Amino acid sequence: MSGAGRSTAARALEDLDWFVVDNLPPALLPTMIDLAARTRGAVPQIAAVVDVRSMAFTEDLLSTVEDLRSRGIGARVVFLEASDETLVRRFESVRRPHPLQGDGRLTDGISRERELLRSIRGEADLVVDTSQLNVHQLKAKMVGFFGKARETRLRANVVSFGYKHGLPVDADLVLDCRFLPNPHWVPELRPLTGQDEPVRDYVLAQRGAKEMLDSYTEVLRLLVSGYQREGKHYMTLAVGCTGGKHRSVAMSEQLAARLRDEGVEVNIIHRDLGRE
Repeated sequence: MSGAGRSTAARALEDLDWFVVDNLPPALLPTMIDLAARTRGAVPQIAAVVDVRSMAFTEDLLSTVEDLRSRGIGARVVFLEASDETLVRRFESVRRPHPLQGDGRLTDGISRERELLRSIRGEADLVVDTSQLNVHQLKAKMVGFFGKARETRLRANVVSFGYKHGLPVDADLVLDCRFLPNPHWVPELRPLTGQDEPVRDYVLAQRGAKEMLDSYTEVLRLLVSGYQREGKHYMTLAVGCTGGKHRSVAMSEQLAARLRDEGVEVNIIHRDLGRE
């Protein structure tokens, strides 16, 4: 999405010694790969920034990516997005119109772009919502995703959140923990969080908690195996409760530990901890 941080992401990849090409029409991607091959290893990694400035890409980007993969090239699509409110604020701060705005409002351009990018977002290997990220945090995310050459190992973000603050828009999977009794209503547990042992023990002792963890672990085991077969390297699992302080935090920590046991590299994010 325009305004979602593509320039920051591109600079982060440049710092990691990727060869970055901005505004490259997808039809030229195979040509770039062929040119890189002639350098005899001098250009091992290429990142192409593709957006609405290249209007034809909405039709041929995905087919180009599939063509590259059929040639044995590890092509991946990273999709950057942000909420409408965030994008409006960013465009207004730099006093620039949206590239698809035309004679309409800024929100009209954003809406048109979302519709154009819908199919590409759905097929992306990694979706990053930058609404709550500053430039340093986005750069750190890109370094975390691409800074190490462990391509065969699945990496997962496990994000705890509170439903009252909204769902994480970049989640691949969402687990709802609101069926468990809320520690908020236990006076001695209310000031604590799911990272504290008393809260963790309380949550895990509730009817259905262990069964949920066991059952969902089996589901995750199947998904991890399938993702690895299909070459998917990243997964975001969101675990929610009402406020994002007790149940979701405790359950996400447990699921993260189980994912690690399956050989998955896990990063835990407690999105709404401290917002109560």
